Amino acid sequence: MSTLPSEALIVTLYRRVVRVLHFVEDGALVSALITMLLIALLQILLRNVFDTGLFWAESFLRILVLWVAMLGAMTATRLDNHISIDALLRVVPDKAKRIITSGVRLIAAAICGAAAWYCLEFVGYEFEDETVAFTFGSLTDGVSVHNWVCQSILPFGFLIIALRLAIGAIFTPPAAATAIDVPAVDGDAPALGSDGERS
Repeated sequence: MSTLPSEALIVTLYRRVVRVLHFVEDGALVSALITMLLIALLQILLRNVFDTGLFWAESFLRILVLWVAMLGAMTATRLDNHISIDALLRVVPDKAKRIITSGVRLIAAAICGAAAWYCLEFVGYEFEDETVAFTFGSLTDGVSVHNWVCQSILPFGFLIIALRLAIGAIFTPPAAATAIDVPAVDGDAPALGSDGERS
């Protein structure tokens, strides 16, 4: 029975872990979006038909909007599908295109890294204050959710975005695949490029 070399085994494990993490990330985004839509529709139904409502719904929906925005930004960065201005890249040579793209990504990574740091400080202040964002159930016997829990997506999201931009600036050419590819090993399908062709 043949065995994979140690490097190929590490690459295979890495690819599988990344697939799982991407699945969890996409699942969290879809779940947050569906939950936000369902609660909004339920709140409209309760108010217009039954003249009542969930008093925690509006605060919870605002938090879900924040989570959907950050998870969506993380996913867009992973797929290299975020908003960008590429007018200059259309007229410069390929060598200059790579340098400009890498430089822009490094600057964006530095900005997102700084945002992650200051968001972490902000969440730390909220943790010390123990401010309640909303309460499920009654105000006296319900389950309270603190602001720092709701806002924890900010430093985490900006950190992931910064790391992906930094890695993309170093390893990914401007017109390469939408995700950073790892060399294929035996048993793995070749990665798709940005044009949908097998690399």
